[in-house]
Amino acid sequence: MPRSIWNGTVSVGVVHIPVKLYSATESKTVHFHEVHLEDGAKIEHRRFCAKEDREVPYEEVVKGYQVAKSEYVVLDKDEIKAAAGATGHLIDVDHFVCAADIDPVFYERAYYVGAGEKAQDAYRLLHDALERTGRAAVGRFTFHNREYVAVIRPFDGVLALHTLRFADEVVSGDDFDYDAPRKGAGEREVKMAGQLVESLHEKFRPERYKDEYREAVLEVVKRKAAGKEIEAPAEEDDDDAPDLMAALQASLDGGKG
Repeated sequence: MPRSIWNGTVSVGVVHIPVKLYSATESKTVHFHEVHLEDGAKIEHRRFCAKEDREVPYEEVVKGYQVAKSEYVVLDKDEIKAAAGATGHLIDVDHFVCAADIDPVFYERAYYVGAGEKAQDAYRLLHDALERTGRAAVGRFTFHNREYVAVIRPFDGVLALHTLRFADEVVSGDDFDYDAPRKGAGEREVKMAGQLVESLHEKFRPERYKDEYREAVLEVVKRKAAGKEIEAPAEEDDDDAPDLMAALQASLDGGKG
């Protein structure tokens, strides 16, 4: 059974609910090690002091915040934790919002929220109230030496917590340098595009999507380990922009087929 990674309290007004946080996701990314091409040995990255030009053992490495050139303020773990004060183990709910109003671009990491000791009744009450009203609780909490805005919402029969990006961390679409369309699409084009969308519409089923690229990379590793030669596929030439109406019609015909 997964172990909790954070224990604390959800505070809603004068109601306090002890909770535990669990990771809701795990990375399946293929990781490569740096290897010396000449002999296949693993590359090591060592810690060197820039002033003394010597390797420094891990126990001599601390965290420092730069305040001037070559000048750092060193903080130990307890001093960093002190910045959170009494809120270090508190999720303080400020308000509730309609869950559907939160744009997915703000979501960052996902966690499961479990009930703490003797908190099952209060936990279930919060879950059912959020589920019935379609609301999500929004608050702040400190985790891994950083403050987050967090959203708690019902998910799959339990509560889930999502850390959110701050508004100034989301890049505005107005900041991109690209050629905007000079005119809107024609009515006939929009109608055909809508028909294409409807023809391909179905219920979202996350289990149908597999990481095909990861599987392909692992297959290449397997073939290379077996002594087989690997050849990259030839790159396709970029064609001229197709006729939009013809492309839409072909897509519709294909969907109907």
